[in-house]
Amino acid sequence: MITESEFIAAADRTLACIGAALDVAVAGSDVDLDWGLNDGILQIECEDGSKLIVNRHVPNREVWVAARSGGFHFRPRDGVWRDTRSGAELGSALAALVQAQAGLTIALPALVAPDL
Repeated sequence: MITESEFIAAADRTLACIGAALDVAVAGSDVDLDWGLNDGILQIECEDGSKLIVNRHVPNREVWVAARSGGFHFRPRDGVWRDTRSGAELGSALAALVQAQAGLTIALPALVAPDL
């Protein structure tokens, strides 16, 4: 079983990777989008005032995403973060959510998850 500190480090690397991809996408676009990362919570504020929240959930060893379209939980499986219901990979799922809610095309790689 992965320790709490190992999980936090892995989740924080994932959140930082998402932030870096957001920076690249925003720089090449006219979409007005702001984002910030603070203590394991990545907040994406869209031009229309809506938000997407991506955060680590330590007790369940998951990354949670809250979007206008719903809430999603991602667990490590096969080396990547997978939605607990659909099996979708976090990078592709989040790219679709950002596109739908903010109108921003973002290129996210498969986001590496720790082995539980």
